[in-house]
Amino acid sequence: MNTKFKTVEIGGINIAYREAGNPNNPCIVLLHGFPSSSHQYRKVLNQLSDDFYLIAPDYPGFGNSDLPSPDEYEYTFDNLARTINSFLEYKGLTSYAIMIQDYGAPVGFRIATAYPDRITAIINQNGNAYEQGLGKAWKEVRALWKNRNVETEKALLPTFTQDGLKWQYTHGTRNPEHVNPDTWNLDFLNLSKPHAHKVNLDLFYDYQNNLKLYPKWQKYLREHQPPLLIVWGKNDEFFPESGAEAFKQDVRNIDYNIFDTGHFALEEDGDIIMEKIKSFMKSVEKTKSAGKVA
Repeated sequence: MNTKFKTVEIGGINIAYREAGNPNNPCIVLLHGFPSSSHQYRKVLNQLSDDFYLIAPDYPGFGNSDLPSPDEYEYTFDNLARTINSFLEYKGLTSYAIMIQDYGAPVGFRIATAYPDRITAIINQNGNAYEQGLGKAWKEVRALWKNRNVETEKALLPTFTQDGLKWQYTHGTRNPEHVNPDTWNLDFLNLSKPHAHKVNLDLFYDYQNNLKLYPKWQKYLREHQPPLLIVWGKNDEFFPESGAEAFKQDVRNIDYNIFDTGHFALEEDGDIIMEKIKSFMKSVEKTKSAGKVA
């Protein structure tokens, strides 16, 4: 294992990140979801670092990054994307693939639409960009969008419990024993920090603004046709298989793979997904090289 655990200050906030591989190799930026952190990509960092340069940042308020109070940092997806883009620019990254999952989609698509020439490919593991991809688990969040008050916030608090977090990792899996308990226990530790519940309720509430950007993201896909690998857990109650299918509306050529697992497909099907990523990225690089020769 050659993963390094680093921290850099971006806009007054310490951003923690994991880094592995040779910077001369093709770069993949790994953008995590809720309630996780760069920890969710530990298998990718361990198994693909021989072939790729891998960068996995923790968003503000997540993982080992700083968790400033909501009075000091505005927890919106616009702001998360702004901070992560500043981090990538600090690292001097101007050409990279993005791997997106859950929150990684609204962060990643904001960066992709702002800087389309930087994106070499998209690896998508349950990262949504279509309204038909929002599953039934959004019921309580939609109530929050309609009327944010004490009661609608209270209805979401079970999400932050150990049982609630465990459910996110194990629901829809073929065998829950395949999922490392460190995942939800680390998330519970992070969600036990001061301000953490308020921070995440703010992000739940702001998620409605992602839906307003779906047409913009879809236009980006139609116009730029980025190479797209889908590796999707079909039993995800947040982002079911309909969300994966929807990408076929706008992207002509998709390496499309559906797995009989849940929200965090890497936990149960990481080995086969890693092979898919490796072959997909090698195909992307081969196409790029052929284009340069032509």
